[in-house]
Amino acid sequence: MSKSISQSHLYTIASGITGGILLVLFSQSVTLSQPVENIPNNSVSSMNVFQAFILGMVQGLTEFIPISSTAHLKAIPVALGWGDPGVTFTAIIQLGSIVAVLWYFWQDLMDLGVGITKAIRNQNYQTQEFKIGVGIVIGTIPIVIFGLMLKLFVKDLDNSAFRSMTTIAIASIVMAILLALSEKFSQHQRDFEHLSTKDGILMGFAQSLALIPGVSRSGSTITAGLFMNLQRATAARFSFLLGIPAITLAGLVEFKDVFSAGYNSTSIVSLIVALISSGIFSYLAIAWLIRYLQRQDTWVFVWYRLAFGVVILVAIFSKKMV
Repeated sequence: MSKSISQSHLYTIASGITGGILLVLFSQSVTLSQPVENIPNNSVSSMNVFQAFILGMVQGLTEFIPISSTAHLKAIPVALGWGDPGVTFTAIIQLGSIVAVLWYFWQDLMDLGVGITKAIRNQNYQTQEFKIGVGIVIGTIPIVIFGLMLKLFVKDLDNSAFRSMTTIAIASIVMAILLALSEKFSQHQRDFEHLSTKDGILMGFAQSLALIPGVSRSGSTITAGLFMNLQRATAARFSFLLGIPAITLAGLVEFKDVFSAGYNSTSIVSLIVALISSGIFSYLAIAWLIRYLQRQDTWVFVWYRLAFGVVILVAIFSKKMV
């Protein structure tokens, strides 16, 4: 697939799907307003191929666009009456997104790897490639530590208040406000050639906020990058590279649950379909977002996140008033 994908075509596709997502949430507001304990789980063992394809598409379109894949992977299937697919399924299909980002940035990663190898061999630790590499490694540590703590100390994570629709809505609105502030006050001056190890560390801490459903890994890191005066496309590009270790580790850790649960051949097929769908739509999302941010600002995501959070809160409030 070429990187010269028409921006207008991708914009039209993304706009249509975005509008459809909000329409689904509005039309299914009663389902969204149900308490978390009344929403059935829909693990991969009970998921059909069509549902798997749709959820893979949702994952792919929302993983790298700063609107939170975790939030959409819970809100959309819940709104459709499919139930919450759960943390394990969500983490595993992110591996499809990793394949996409490796595919898209393969040459960048090769250049980075060669540069780091040369820097170590020549003991020249001031090269740009070495600084970026160290930043990615150190920047991955916070989300690993906090992620392990979350699994250890939050019992029954799938059904906890931590993954409630209220949490998702509030997180989406708060991150919309922070993204708006970063857009308004950032100078958007620094490009990829001026990244440092410090940038990786700071964006790594921002990345750990994505453990809260609704925050968005790409949203938190891009927002942090803008606050650090990075150009929009540079912030997105570095966000994607920084996410490779974290997303890969999360998916591999959860893979053990697939095999230990003894899933049948049908569920494995559904999982494969979801992974392929996730990979394809992730690539499209990356290609579109990089091109979009080279020419446009992030306000469309600010307004979308606000609308997304408000729709969910209105649904919840309306149910309580009935």
